[in-house]
Amino acid sequence: MNNTTLKQIASQLGISITTVSKALKGYSDVSEKTKKAVIELANKLNYTPNSFAVNLRTKESKTIGLIIPTLVHDFFSNVIQGILEEAEKRDYLVIILQSNEKLEFEKKQIELLLNKRVDGILISLSNETGEFEHLKTILSHNTPLVLFDKIAKLVNCSKVTINDRKAAYDAVSYLIKKGYKKIAHFRGSYLPQNSIDRFLGYKKALEDNNIIYDPSLVYVCDNNMDFENGYENAKKVVTEHPEIDAIFAVTDLVAIGIIKYFNEVGIAIPQKIAVLGFSNWFMSSVMSPKLSTVDQPGFEIGRKSASILFDEINLKKNNSPVIFQSIELETSIIERDST
Repeated sequence: MNNTTLKQIASQLGISITTVSKALKGYSDVSEKTKKAVIELANKLNYTPNSFAVNLRTKESKTIGLIIPTLVHDFFSNVIQGILEEAEKRDYLVIILQSNEKLEFEKKQIELLLNKRVDGILISLSNETGEFEHLKTILSHNTPLVLFDKIAKLVNCSKVTINDRKAAYDAVSYLIKKGYKKIAHFRGSYLPQNSIDRFLGYKKALEDNNIIYDPSLVYVCDNNMDFENGYENAKKVVTEHPEIDAIFAVTDLVAIGIIKYFNEVGIAIPQKIAVLGFSNWFMSSVMSPKLSTVDQPGFEIGRKSASILFDEINLKKNNSPVIFQSIELETSIIERDST
């Protein structure tokens, strides 16, 4: 392991540690001859800066924390790519943690990141998160916090989202314009804000198109909102409501479960029942039939969230006031074979 220090370089060259440090940083008050000698010896000795010492001196860790609910979602993979791209531009490391949709995990991970003295934290909340003291703890530590995707409206910090209610409203309105009238909704659990908003958008679209809202057509998925939820609820809905002609699913993963069941039992899509998902996973475009969906811009959500966080980190470093931002990115409907 390399243990070369500035002191050793200075000793061999017969100059001060301060001069060595300035030479490595390219200061103008050090001669080109001295700079050349310092750099050549540093390279020869495989010198690397002591990042821990630098962090203590600058009071920066050059690290941010990222907590996401799950890694299996293609959406979050795209979010991570956007965040990593922004972090790389600034020579930052990203600690990526997964809450597994568990509030207690989320709390422990926040405590871990604060103990690591990260410069800022990005979080998409778990489906169990209904109280927010652990988020307020981050702010009480004067650590910049940006929430994205699944957020807490009551926490005073920057947020990057889509308009889930409008996106769902547009999706169901699209189905109605295509001629579908008996539309079921496989919704998320009752806690996450985006699940609530997608349900409200579904309901409002029905009402605005003079279709009576029927609560028995709403099927609740558990906290994971996964493939099995779609598959099992698809079994139920065709038995309990054989008259339905379309399903709007809270995520593409749920929609893929629906399509698998319908394919197994020979229910023609979209001739018998149309299926519309939400997120625009990669799998949505390669399955059969290809899934129509709401395009949720995961990469841009990640990129924008990280960009805001780094801006707030810099403002804090310069003792400048921070004005929290609420950014709402656009969605669109991707029409494919399932509708």
